Amino acid sequence: MSEAKISIEAKKAEAVERMKKLGIFPQTIQQFERDGKISLSEPPFGAFYWIEGEDLKRVKEFEATHNALVFVGIRSYTEFGVMDCYLFVSDYEEEWPQDREGIKEQEVLAWVYNHDAPDCSEMGYVGIAPTPAAGLRRTW
Repeated sequence: MSEAKISIEAKKAEAVERMKKLGIFPQTIQQFERDGKISLSEPPFGAFYWIEGEDLKRVKEFEATHNALVFVGIRSYTEFGVMDCYLFVSDYEEEWPQDREGIKEQEVLAWVYNHDAPDCSEMGYVGIAPTPAAGLRRTW
């Protein structure tokens, strides 16, 4: 792990802006901004729950390894198992405009953790859409 180039404060400000662009429930944004709480959007309605326990430990390890800041997760139940897509702000500020553009297109770069086959976890683009509860769901 190398030293972070971008401050946590700058990443947090960027994360809050992305959350607003995604139309995330305002109280969820406030909890992240004020208390650093990371929430997970659960199907079928996209209600938010705080990430805790082993899930939070896994997120913190990802953040430390990649100098990233996770700001929200999306749980999906798929034919390949239970997957959590973690949306994050990277340490590469030059990529942020592309990340913001992806939000407009409803596709974002995420770290996807596969609970049933952890070795198959990877980083990649996923499709997202808003839910009736001002949460997010994965579309592809």
